[in-house]
Amino acid sequence: MVKSRGTRGVGDKLNSGKVHFPYFFLKFPLSCNAWTRLIKTLTDFFCFQYRFATWKDRVMMVLGTLCAVIHGSATPLALLVYSMLTDTFVAYELEVQALRDPNKECNNNTVYWINGSVYESDENLTVSCGVDIETEMTMFAYYYVGIGVAVFILAYFQIALWVSAAARQTQRIRKAYFRKVMQMEIGWFDCCSVGELNTRLADDISKINNAIADQVSIFAEKISTFVFGFMVGFIAGWKLTLVVIAISPLIGLAAGLMAMAVSRLTGQTMRAYGKAGAVADEVLSAIRTVAAFGGEDKEVERYDKNLLDAQTSGVKKGSIIGVFQGCLWCIIFLAYALAFWYGSKLVLDTKELTPGGLMQVFFGVLLGAMNLGQASPCLEAFASGRAAAKAIFETIDREPEINCFSEEGHTLDRVKGDIEFRNVTFFYPSRPDVKILNDLSTEIKAGETTAFVGPSGSGKSTAIQLIQRFYDPQEGMVTLDGHDIRTLNVQWLRSLIGIVEQEPVLFATTIAENIRFGRSGVTMEEIIQASKEANAYNFIMDLPQQFDTLVGEGGGQMSGGQKQRIAIARALVRNPKILLLDMATSALDNESEAVVQNALDSVRIGRTTISIAHRLSTIRNADILIGFEHGQAVERGTHSELLDKKAVYFTLVTLQNQDLSQTTNGKARRFSSGSHRSSKRYNVDREPEDDADQHTKPAAVARILKYNKPEWPYLVLGSLGAGFNGLVSPIYAILFSQILGTFGIADLNEQRRQINSICILFCIVAAVSFFSQFLQGYAFAKSGELLTRRLRKVAFQAMLRQEIGWFDDPKNSPGVLTTRLATDASVVQKAAGSQIGAIVDCLTNVVASIIIAFYFSWKLAFVIMVFLPFIVLSGLFQTNILTGFAKTDDEAMEAAGQISSEALTNIRTIAGLAKEESFVQSYEEKLELPYKSDKKKAKIYGLCFGFAKCVFYMAYAASFRYGGHLVSSEGLHFMMVFRVISAIIVCGNAMGRAFSFTSDYAKAKTAAAHFFTLLDRPPQISISQADGEKWENFQGEIEFRGCKFTYPTRPDVQVLKGLVVSVKPGQTLAFVGSSGCGKSTSVQLLQRFYDPDEGQVLIDGRPSDKVNVPFLRSQIGIVSQEPVLFDCSIAENIQYGDNTRTVSMTEIVEAAKKAHLHDFVMKLPNAYETQVGAQGSQLSRGQKQRIAIARAIVRNPKILLLDEATSALDTESEKTVQSALDEARKGRTCIIIAHRLSTVQTADIIATMSDGSVIEQGTHESLMAQRGAYYKLVTTGAPIS
Repeated sequence: MVKSRGTRGVGDKLNSGKVHFPYFFLKFPLSCNAWTRLIKTLTDFFCFQYRFATWKDRVMMVLGTLCAVIHGSATPLALLVYSMLTDTFVAYELEVQALRDPNKECNNNTVYWINGSVYESDENLTVSCGVDIETEMTMFAYYYVGIGVAVFILAYFQIALWVSAAARQTQRIRKAYFRKVMQMEIGWFDCCSVGELNTRLADDISKINNAIADQVSIFAEKISTFVFGFMVGFIAGWKLTLVVIAISPLIGLAAGLMAMAVSRLTGQTMRAYGKAGAVADEVLSAIRTVAAFGGEDKEVERYDKNLLDAQTSGVKKGSIIGVFQGCLWCIIFLAYALAFWYGSKLVLDTKELTPGGLMQVFFGVLLGAMNLGQASPCLEAFASGRAAAKAIFETIDREPEINCFSEEGHTLDRVKGDIEFRNVTFFYPSRPDVKILNDLSTEIKAGETTAFVGPSGSGKSTAIQLIQRFYDPQEGMVTLDGHDIRTLNVQWLRSLIGIVEQEPVLFATTIAENIRFGRSGVTMEEIIQASKEANAYNFIMDLPQQFDTLVGEGGGQMSGGQKQRIAIARALVRNPKILLLDMATSALDNESEAVVQNALDSVRIGRTTISIAHRLSTIRNADILIGFEHGQAVERGTHSELLDKKAVYFTLVTLQNQDLSQTTNGKARRFSSGSHRSSKRYNVDREPEDDADQHTKPAAVARILKYNKPEWPYLVLGSLGAGFNGLVSPIYAILFSQILGTFGIADLNEQRRQINSICILFCIVAAVSFFSQFLQGYAFAKSGELLTRRLRKVAFQAMLRQEIGWFDDPKNSPGVLTTRLATDASVVQKAAGSQIGAIVDCLTNVVASIIIAFYFSWKLAFVIMVFLPFIVLSGLFQTNILTGFAKTDDEAMEAAGQISSEALTNIRTIAGLAKEESFVQSYEEKLELPYKSDKKKAKIYGLCFGFAKCVFYMAYAASFRYGGHLVSSEGLHFMMVFRVISAIIVCGNAMGRAFSFTSDYAKAKTAAAHFFTLLDRPPQISISQADGEKWENFQGEIEFRGCKFTYPTRPDVQVLKGLVVSVKPGQTLAFVGSSGCGKSTSVQLLQRFYDPDEGQVLIDGRPSDKVNVPFLRSQIGIVSQEPVLFDCSIAENIQYGDNTRTVSMTEIVEAAKKAHLHDFVMKLPNAYETQVGAQGSQLSRGQKQRIAIARAIVRNPKILLLDEATSALDTESEKTVQSALDEARKGRTCIIIAHRLSTVQTADIIATMSDGSVIEQGTHESLMAQRGAYYKLVTTGAPIS
């Protein structure tokens, strides 16, 4: 029956077949191994996947499966109707031909000669008559309507029950997984990346949901149809059934080979794109470094190199798909020829089959095999879901070594605060080969302040983490008041501890809420008091929203000092028994540090306090100092006692040689609003722009195609191939109906001749299909991959062309831009690449089918066309509904994803605050919306699915009923009825496919709009080599003349307020002042990262906005506070200092020696070829800093910018590197920013900044003599008035 060709449920995931019959062959596993794998996959799947199902879920799934199985039997059942209907038409046609002779008449349902003798055919058989074709067709129409109604009901429950059950289970899995992850010990997080965990929460659980929802019911439906289809075929004619089955292994082999090749090449393509994406992410995350060193062109080439590999793999994949698709369609049409030829033998020669029986066998087997093939994607979904579930369930089943939710462990009625390390040996789980603590034994007395001192890496911070029980030691124990802390309740233990870390973490909420994280139920008065004690109150009250000010993602709206003070207030409001200060004042400037230090001195009274600081002057008043070296406590005593011992502490003090008291720790990590390194800013007031961005006007199609213009020969060739491929289905409709028509011919010889001719035509179509499929596949793969590469490269170039202020916008964060690079180009390709071929295919199909239908019977064509909108709309409606729900789900899950991402990123802070349960509850609350949406989706999806399935049966009922009327009353040949119905169904399928492209097409237009918006945006600061002035004798004279400036993302905060300062060539200018006063911002104006709103920056007397930007930046070398290194070798990172030429190895070594880096590098196994890892992760901060210094030296700049250049170095290294920098400064204009005032005393000009302007300037001696702001900073650290 035609239903087997036309039925195309929208739930079926196979939308790329041209006609429905042949598609089954594309994925038709029949080997024993395939069956074994199928059974094993299903068994494992059901036992493993549904562990979160309740009895109610199981009942729903059983009922849903029962409905799916009965639904699957509907189409084979309808095939029996189709068989009878075909025989009725053939019998009627033979009767009509017989009664055309006026000498014959119909009597008692048998044809007689008018002389009364029985009429016999050439085969000496009587010919029946008296067929009431309209009555028969009415009866068949009722059958179809009945089946259609049953299918609607069954399909609805099949989907609704399964999707509802899956939604319930998915929610439980999400909750269980996130809760278990938040339970895990910190060591587990060291071995898992946050990105991986977020991916599991989002993508992997979605894969599980996809595998346990409608895919299962659709799989059951397909397998049911497969079983009943073959059953129907064997019942009608086992010989023909075996012949058709015998062809299948050939097709299965071809499909298997294609799948293997495509899978391998897809993997290669994805790996190449992954590498390109990693390059893009690295570059965009370090955009300031790239811009500062003029590396834009170099990075574009590095990106394009990976795109070329992806392009090559993509073209190969398209060619292989073309070849195998051609082979498949060739074999399929040859199979048609064989089946119809042999089937006609069984009908005409042996009489084993009737014409209807032939259709029943042929379509029964094809239908069964097609559905088995269509079940393959379900198996892929099951396998994907099972793989995802394995990782998820392994985590859920894992028992954490330190369970923060556990009620186990006892609590002490009274806590004194004595802490002792007893023979503690420890290494991090992620680095088991590096022993951090080596038999550490020491005591911390209750109520005393104990300072841990020692070089970087000696185990000080690790010891603090053991006290918090982030880790357990491998040997020995840590005790609190004599109790092993492993025997104490984890939550209770952490509630006793307040910690202020070197790099404080704030959450994306208000200042008040961040402080409230310290202790539940804290009052506003307590928050205000804590903020006063932490010297945060004044700056908070100066903010427009005061305590209700949002701090931004990760505290991005606050400077480093402000974040630190909020973190101190959070620790103080906790009122802890034990206070841990891990470089607690490191990010504070002199202005704040003394006040905060006094506050910390007062609050630590009566508490056990442990302090870590590289600034030894801040801890000299501690009750006890413990010297750490190589993971051991090697000395213990007061400041004076340890100096007398002349061991570790004495060495550190001597090396540090502090001339100034109360200066700021050099190992500061400032995130001031003008931080050089920050490429990511947040502004909570920019939401309206985000909304506006969602309504981007779609791009014009012509402009999209313009980017594919160079590939027009490939597009023409591909379109020719696609055009013929589109004609294949209408040709099939003609040949198929012609086969049926031959059975209505009385002359047996003529029947055989016509059948042989039709089978030959099938063979010709098979041969041409092979070439046309290959042509389409190769040509569009070539044009599409070239387009994708071109779009990605052009987009990346356009991004790197933008000014730095553009990257400050959250919409242009590295993650967003990298995702857009990856997705937008691929989405545009779908509209302008291979999809053109698919559209040409569909349009050719539609036009040819409609012409055929209307040519052979315009009346019947009109009747069937009435159902076309329903067929097409049912699919569109279902797709749009699901797309709508998917969007809602994405938005809802995005809210939950923000919570999970923030929690996992800042897990140490959350664990230290014992707030895991709070984040778990917030996450679970955010899951309610997508859960409700899923339940609603289940019902609407079920209705759409049922309607899409049943509309075909209704169309058949009306079509054959009216066709019977035309045959009876207007003498239309029954063959034309089948031809017109086949053509219209083929047309409907093609239209459905064409409309399915509309969503991709709309997405492509929107993606292209984003793409063109980026391309068309003129950067506010051009980096073109052609724009701006250049000159030969660059001197390096700099003058800031009345500069006023606000950051684009924070227009309400003016950072510079009339900056006036100048420096002559060869001089050194030092900026000093509090965090956020505009020091780093001034440097960024000099680099033309931004332009001042008012005033000018003059370079050699020329306004900076008139100077060629690449030329200007080529004269500047910078060493920033937190140097960015790229994921390549040490040598390549140093070479990055000058991207205008190839830096020789000799120059690299020379620069490394000047930066005191060479000796360290030569100790490494691969020396200068050592890979530094992502963001230099394989190196210490001091090592990274020295590479950055070497990178600046190799540039040989006229202007040297040192933004806290030695801040990451420990005392041992700093003096050496400082001398190297002093040497590098000679003959160059130099601008220094430093919180450590001792490093700027030798500057020619020291400019003291406050609130965006210079309040005094001069040499160190002159400023000290003035006894003004600088004098206060140096001597007391008092605030600048």
